[in-house]
Amino acid sequence: MTQPSPGHSITLRVATPAGPASATDLVAAVADAGAALTAFDVVEAAQNELLVDITCDTLGAEHATDVAAALSALDGVTVRKSSDRTFLVHLGGKLESTPKAPIRTRDDLSRAYTPGVARVCRAIAANPADARRLTIKRNTVAVVTDGSAVLGLGDIGPEASMPVMEGKAVLFKEFAGVDAWPVPLDARDTEQIIAICKALAPAYGGINLEDIAAPRCFEIEARLREELDIPVFHDDQHGTAIVTLAALTNALKVVAKRLDDVRIVISGAGAAGHAIAALLQAAGARDIVVCGRAGVLDPRADHADPHRAWLATHTNPEGITGTLKEAVVGADVFIGVSAPDLLDGGDIEAMASDAVVFAMSNPDPEVDPAVAGRTASVVATGRSDYPNQINNVLAFPGFFRGLLDAGASDITDDMLVAAAEAIAGCISAEALNPHHIIPTVFEHGVAERVAAAVAGAARRNAVTARASGGDHAPVVPEGAAV
Repeated sequence: MTQPSPGHSITLRVATPAGPASATDLVAAVADAGAALTAFDVVEAAQNELLVDITCDTLGAEHATDVAAALSALDGVTVRKSSDRTFLVHLGGKLESTPKAPIRTRDDLSRAYTPGVARVCRAIAANPADARRLTIKRNTVAVVTDGSAVLGLGDIGPEASMPVMEGKAVLFKEFAGVDAWPVPLDARDTEQIIAICKALAPAYGGINLEDIAAPRCFEIEARLREELDIPVFHDDQHGTAIVTLAALTNALKVVAKRLDDVRIVISGAGAAGHAIAALLQAAGARDIVVCGRAGVLDPRADHADPHRAWLATHTNPEGITGTLKEAVVGADVFIGVSAPDLLDGGDIEAMASDAVVFAMSNPDPEVDPAVAGRTASVVATGRSDYPNQINNVLAFPGFFRGLLDAGASDITDDMLVAAAEAIAGCISAEALNPHHIIPTVFEHGVAERVAAAVAGAARRNAVTARASGGDHAPVVPEGAAV
């Protein structure tokens, strides 16, 4: 990390002698220690002493200790307490369950629970489809993980994955009003995970698979989609693909190039790389080259992983070979979902003119964004401290909102493309520029536009399926109450 971050924010409670320079000395000490002061609050004031809370962003735990030491080194100053604000947010978890129906009288109790609830149970037993109308199922998503591929932390297990899954659930609620719940599983066997998800499905309107390692994640998603009547979405694959397509759509407008004309090099042949390549093709891309750790995926090689084999045979139409560095020579677009520091400025300079670079490995990208920006026309990353952050939060809340609103039972490519087009459309032609190709996660209306686009695509699919005699779950008509 090169600069202080809110993710490493601390609050120090400090006692200092009351004097004309007391506050100035404290602020100077924080600045000299390299932290970024964000708040200075007087807690108590006496004739000879002040008690203040100093809040600042730091580089990490070791740096936080250094900041406290710098304050303690001042004459008469005592640091009484140091609090890590990120850990404070997580105390007791980030979620809670609250009732929608108040229980204040015996009448309330009779309707919400026994005896009245029995009538609702009988109605659902007679018509199971009513569970979506009469229970939380219509607005609830399970966030399922086995903790095997959590963010950049790797295989840390289900317990340690909980803060991430809770965070995911918070984002569902905050951005799209979807009630989501973490479901970390103490299981690694593919069949066991599938069986557990199928057993849980009656309570949920959808399943968001999260941070499950490849290639296990592919089979789990495919099987659950086939065997369940609710939508199953692996965000590491499809959420990433949606926001990548959205950002690329606008980036190509900036450089006046067409998706079906450009050569795209993807670094990363795992879950995200596979989904990005597939969705870009569905959107019209024709020349995609995918690179794994050993370089360009060769269709002539023997690939034990069927998903790598698919990439090898369905991409690279020119049949190029070699390393990633060789592959990017002359390429119009680079998309990285792999590992840090794979390319340098010379590699970006060797790309085609008006190149587009998406270095999305997080927290450390495939190429330094500042270096890439010297020659590339558009640069994006997965980080929040650079322009053009490609963040899945732009996709998954609104995507599930649309699925739930439409009562969808499956997910199709046209839904994914519709979501990407909705996100790209949030940037007007007047606002579009090399540093603004995608909305921020807090931009108003993004989730609503995504939800409307996905629900519309789902309803069109249902109409087509019914016209062709397909056996699909019913979809709520446009404008109907859900």
